[in-house]
Amino acid sequence: KLRGAFPGWVQRTPQSTRAAAASQNSRPAEDKATSPAPGDCPVCSHNEWDPLEEVIVGRAENACVPPFSVEVKANTYEKYWGFYQKFGGQSFPKDHVKKAIAEIEEMCNILKGEGVIVKRPDPIDWSVKYKTPDFESTGMYAAMPRDILLVVGNEIIEAPMAWRARFFEYRAYRRLIKDYFNSGAKWTTAPKPTMADELYDQNYPIHSVEDRHKLAAQGKFVTTEFEPCFDAADFIRAGRDIFVQRSQVTNYMGIEWMRRHLAPDYRVHIISFKDPNPMHIDATFNIIGPGLVLSNPDRPCHQIELFKKAGWTVIQPPVPLIPDDHPLWMSSKWLSMNVLMLDEKRVMVDANETSIQKMFEKLGISTIKVNIRHANSLGGGFHCWTCDIRRRGTLQSYFD
Repeated sequence: KLRGAFPGWVQRTPQSTRAAAASQNSRPAEDKATSPAPGDCPVCSHNEWDPLEEVIVGRAENACVPPFSVEVKANTYEKYWGFYQKFGGQSFPKDHVKKAIAEIEEMCNILKGEGVIVKRPDPIDWSVKYKTPDFESTGMYAAMPRDILLVVGNEIIEAPMAWRARFFEYRAYRRLIKDYFNSGAKWTTAPKPTMADELYDQNYPIHSVEDRHKLAAQGKFVTTEFEPCFDAADFIRAGRDIFVQRSQVTNYMGIEWMRRHLAPDYRVHIISFKDPNPMHIDATFNIIGPGLVLSNPDRPCHQIELFKKAGWTVIQPPVPLIPDDHPLWMSSKWLSMNVLMLDEKRVMVDANETSIQKMFEKLGISTIKVNIRHANSLGGGFHCWTCDIRRRGTLQSYFD
């Protein structure tokens, strides 16, 4: 039903494998990668709700404040700009990070108790300065695997990212991805942007929430169309249909690269929201089951009728309960809806957010309550802090 509503479907061009096969055949046997038997691949995830069997959970260790560059300014609120100007390139407050680490460790233990295999990225010193021909920066963290990794079927796609502070973030996950590749997974790295000055509107005029609303409504973003860029967390999966927003970190070239890469097996749909600070879709529009989606009432979806006409139930989550004085350096209170489905009837939700717990219980979904309030401050909820590697289910279409 949605397919006809979005123009510009691109069919994938068949690629010849003759040269690749000849290259493989010419190699000594000991140089060949192991070829696991079909069905043995540990990577397989088609949506956000099938029974979760294996997951990557991020790390708060060594988390650093990104330098206050134009793309960081465009994605953060004015009350925190002084924080970035003062601490950019340095550690987030160490006591806060220590508490976040403890919260995520407890989250991992609870996931294991629910029968889920948990993998973690490598700890890295993110304070190290680096320089490319186009820019220099320090790093940030490996806290949010959802931002950088997108699993589509048995393929892991590394997102190119759009913040200079996240240019080398993939390094924390390479050991894991190589293990998955050696076990049979497909591994794709999207074109790495140069992140030259031309990728950003250096004069992006933001001074207030009103400015942000106006610019977003006009379709103006800090990232240009100089080269493809995207964060994986701007995509959300529902079988053969994948939804994405054009945001401050994901441009149309990045979306088109994904559309061509995944066609014809998958359909990539652009949706948009009344959002003053569009960055990552899953605290705005979070699909929690077949035909079931949480839609942020403060950021209404402009294409919501397409879901309703397809028979989907659209649920508006309750107002978050997080207090005003709690630091949210890179996110909003709506992390309350940034939940992780363990299956259709189990959800991992913030222990402090009793209102949304009641909402899930009315839906017949059991809540697994975990406190990650300090981890929230680093920019994400349960969905952000995880990347589901394997869910027990099959590829289906929920919109035909």
